Amino acid sequence: MSITETLGEIRRLSKSDLDRVVEIDTAIAGRSRRGFFENRLAVSLAEPAGFISLAYVENGMIQGFALAHMLDGEFGGRHPFAVLDAIGVDRTVRNHGGAHALLKELQTAARGRGAHAIRTQVAWPNETLMHFLGQAGFRLGSRLVLGRSCAKQPGEFRPGEAETDGQDLSEDRVEVRTLTERDLPSIIGIDRDITGRDRSSYFKRKVNDVLRRNGVRMSMVAEIENTPAGFVMARVDYGEFGQADIEAVLDTIGVDREFSGQSVGAVLVSQLLRQLANLRVDRIRTVVEWNNAELLAFLDRMGFRPTQNMTLALQL
Repeated sequence: MSITETLGEIRRLSKSDLDRVVEIDTAIAGRSRRGFFENRLAVSLAEPAGFISLAYVENGMIQGFALAHMLDGEFGGRHPFAVLDAIGVDRTVRNHGGAHALLKELQTAARGRGAHAIRTQVAWPNETLMHFLGQAGFRLGSRLVLGRSCAKQPGEFRPGEAETDGQDLSEDRVEVRTLTERDLPSIIGIDRDITGRDRSSYFKRKVNDVLRRNGVRMSMVAEIENTPAGFVMARVDYGEFGQADIEAVLDTIGVDREFSGQSVGAVLVSQLLRQLANLRVDRIRTVVEWNNAELLAFLDRMGFRPTQNMTLALQL
């Protein structure tokens, strides 16, 4: 790590930094998000290629932090990018340049991993954070943050439930089970057929993340007649983007073209919502490009609606 043009320096976060990071964040947010930081530090140390965790140190003491993770393949994305999950600087060292130094080092680290941009979310109206990110060069992104309650809404019908025109038997045809390491080749194959790209590294990291069980993982595979027909990858991350509530995040979903039109995607999402509701997770959110009409239409049918979160992007 490099010495920045500030009163301090930037280095990687270590496990022993957890208490200080939580202390800084709690003073800013007004509540403790220890579970989120504990989980994120653990996974970043276990898989440094997929995560960026930085500390701002001044006079021998941590006074700031930035956490990000790498994505390459979310809903068919064609370029890797970094996602800024959290950033904070102790109030006593504001205006010392620590936050800007953290972002500068984050850009360097993200470029080194092949990222073409840094993306993040901001809840409306977090004016302080939006002003800082705007000054740092972030601009309004083209992606939409959608969400919905995990509980079934009044009048909502899910696969396997009776409707006015008869019984939907899609869940009788589609079997859903927990994703395992053996499913990796099938997932990569389904995705390759959809996108025309081999994103083995991305899915290997995602599956390893699932099996490591950081936070609560809700990733499943759908089968028709014992043949993999689709998959969904989701998680519960406590405190990502400064969220006050526990929310699930739908990372990616894919359906084999051979089984299109057989409600595979709807069954997967419905099963996911049921399990999250059983875990007392109130809401789920996801992020989609504004012009991905097919995916937007599907999520609309599944009850997802725009949230009060805005996406921002910094091109590298």
